[in-house]
Amino acid sequence: MQKSILIPTDFSTNAFNAVLYAFELYSKTECTFHIYHTYYISASAIGNPLFPVPDSREYVEAEKQVKVKMNAWKDQVNKIVNPDIHNIHFEYEYGFLVDRLKQKVEEEKIDLIIMGTRGSTDDESVVYGQNTINVMEKVRYCPVLGIPKHVDFKKLNEIVFPTDFKRSWNTKELNVLRYILEITNSEFSILHVGNEFDLDEVQIENKRKLQDLFKSCKPSFHWMQNVTLEDGLLLFVKQRESGMIAFVNRKHRFFSSIFSNPLIIKLGLQTTEPLLALHDNPS
Repeated sequence: MQKSILIPTDFSTNAFNAVLYAFELYSKTECTFHIYHTYYISASAIGNPLFPVPDSREYVEAEKQVKVKMNAWKDQVNKIVNPDIHNIHFEYEYGFLVDRLKQKVEEEKIDLIIMGTRGSTDDESVVYGQNTINVMEKVRYCPVLGIPKHVDFKKLNEIVFPTDFKRSWNTKELNVLRYILEITNSEFSILHVGNEFDLDEVQIENKRKLQDLFKSCKPSFHWMQNVTLEDGLLLFVKQRESGMIAFVNRKHRFFSSIFSNPLIIKLGLQTTEPLLALHDNPS
């Protein structure tokens, strides 16, 4: 079945690098790629000062500028695409990034979002910028793969998947991970921070389910103790020079802020590997 991949762009070099990575990752897979840009105008106080909206001239000028940039991107992207197996759609819409992406995922039955981790502001102090973290956090019905600026696609030697085995997973999203493992023929390392022999019945059963689901990928299980999840994962990935981290970004029950999730924040600050953010079962 043909894959449908959404690639948000702000026309930055980081966004173009994500396009390159996506084309290489799915180089042998029939795909429809949606190169997608959203734009928004800070409202002026014309009309009602309590509910300011941009006037029509601002809309027209903003759309004109976006159209010019998107046409330039078409020229660049069309030079590197494989038209025999890849279809490309270039699209732009007015609105907030997260809101539009949610809508696009539903309308186009998107399998995966692939995006650069820093935009045009290009803050060198962080690897994963606010927009990427927001998309990983708030677009709950589609996996999101973040590509750091200086990461070139190469054969993935290993994908690391940290888990505590305490909860079940969204099987549909895990199938996206399994497909990436299969097309890249990479090793699959499942990492648990804790004692192998301290698992309760629920954890043992979830471990078995995970092993069955990824049976074709021949997963290996690894255990670390006396370390936090964040530190243990970063150390594990650094020592083994892993090519990607896949993790389940759990939905928060009591907090909507991304700051309630220290794992994604710490990984975003410190890791230079692509991050595949999966989500738990919809509630």
